[in-house]
Amino acid sequence: MRILLALLLQALSMVCIAQVKTGIDILKENDFQPLKGKRVGLITNPTGVDRNMKSTIDILFEADSVELVSLFAPEHGVRGDALGGENILQTTDARTGVKVYSLYGKTYKPTAAMLQDIDILIYDIQDIGCRSYTFISTMGSAMEACAECGVKFMVLDRPNPLGGEKVEGPLVEKNFQSFVGKYPIPYIYGLTVGELAIMLNEQGMLRNGIKADLEVVKMQGWKRNMTWEDTGLPWVLTSPHIPQPITAIYYPVSGILGELNTISIGVGYTLPFQIFCASWIDAIELCDKMNSYELPGWEFRPIYAKPYYGLGQGKSMQGVQPYITDYKKANLTLVQFYIVEAIEQLYPLNNPMRNAKESRLKMFDKVCGSSKIRTTFMNSNCKVSSIEKMWNESAVQFSERRKQYFLY
Repeated sequence: MRILLALLLQALSMVCIAQVKTGIDILKENDFQPLKGKRVGLITNPTGVDRNMKSTIDILFEADSVELVSLFAPEHGVRGDALGGENILQTTDARTGVKVYSLYGKTYKPTAAMLQDIDILIYDIQDIGCRSYTFISTMGSAMEACAECGVKFMVLDRPNPLGGEKVEGPLVEKNFQSFVGKYPIPYIYGLTVGELAIMLNEQGMLRNGIKADLEVVKMQGWKRNMTWEDTGLPWVLTSPHIPQPITAIYYPVSGILGELNTISIGVGYTLPFQIFCASWIDAIELCDKMNSYELPGWEFRPIYAKPYYGLGQGKSMQGVQPYITDYKKANLTLVQFYIVEAIEQLYPLNNPMRNAKESRLKMFDKVCGSSKIRTTFMNSNCKVSSIEKMWNESAVQFSERRKQYFLY
C-alpha cells in the first residue's frame, strides 16, 4: 500500500510540473511559417535547444522550408567552444557548413555586410535575467543593426530563470553604459528576453531611439512565478560557470562583489557564485555576523574551501555559504553588500573594496551602473542602510513601467 501511495504521489508530482514550450518549440509546431521564403540568420549558443535538447541551428538547417544562411556567435561561441572573455573569430560551423560571424571580439554588433544576405535575424539564447550577462547586450545591438539595415528581427522566447517577479538594483547611468550594462534597466529586470526586446524597442532604448521590425515567438505554459524546475525544461549551462539553474539565481547574489577580485565567490571551486571566502576569514565568526542581520529569506552556514583554480587557487579559505529559505522574500543583490559590511566590522584591514585595484573598481561601477553606489557605501563605512534606498528606488518604478510589455 505504501509503495502504491508513493508511486501515486510521484506520478502526481510529474503531472504538476508544467510542460513549458519555448519559442523554438512553437516555431517548429507552426511549421516555421514566418520563415518561409526568407533567408535566415541566427544568433544562438548551446542553450538554443528545443525540449529534446536538439540545437536550434540543426533544427533550422534541417527544415525543408527554411534557408539558414548564416550564424552569429555571442560570447562563448555558437557551439560553446570559447572561454569567457575570449574573442570569437569568423569561421564555419563544422556540423552544418554555415558561415559564422563573430559578435564578440572586434565586432559586437552585426555589420551591414553581415546582414546583406539575410531577410530575418533570429535570436535564440537562454538568458539568466541579470543585466550584466552579455547576451542581452548582444540582442540589443543586433536589434539596432537590423533596424538600420531594414532586416526583420525575431526573438524565440525563453523563461527567465529568476522568474518574472523580481526586480532589483539601480538603472544604468548614461556615462556608465557598457557591454555589461548597455541599457537603463535594473540589475534584475524581471522580464523574458522577448519582453525585454519589446521594451527596448518601444521605450526608445536602442541607439538614437531607432525601432526594429520585431516579432516575438511567445512561449506556451510559462508563468511569472515559475522557477526553472517548474518549467519541466532541460537546463543547458548558459556559460561555463552557470552549470545549473541554481547558479543563475546566485549570480546576482555575488557577481558584483566578484568583480573586485579580492574575495572568492566560488568561481574556481565547486560552488560558483555561491560562497564568500578568503584566507583571512573566520568562517564561524562571519557566519554568526551574517545571520545576526536576519535578512528575510536567507540563512548562512560556515564553509571551508580550497579553490582548484582562479582566485585563491590551492589556498585554504573560510567563509559563508548563503542559503535561500524563502525565495519570494529574499533580496538577492544586497547580500554581497552585507558581506562587505560584515567584513568592514570584523576585518577592516581586509575590506575587499578598499583593497581592490583601480581597474577592478571601475568594472564594479560599470556592473552597478553608477559610481554613486560604491562611493556612498564606502563613505558610510560600508553600511548597507546608506545605499538601500538608492538601490531599490528606481527598481520599484521600473517594476511598474515594465508591466505594459508583459506577454505572460
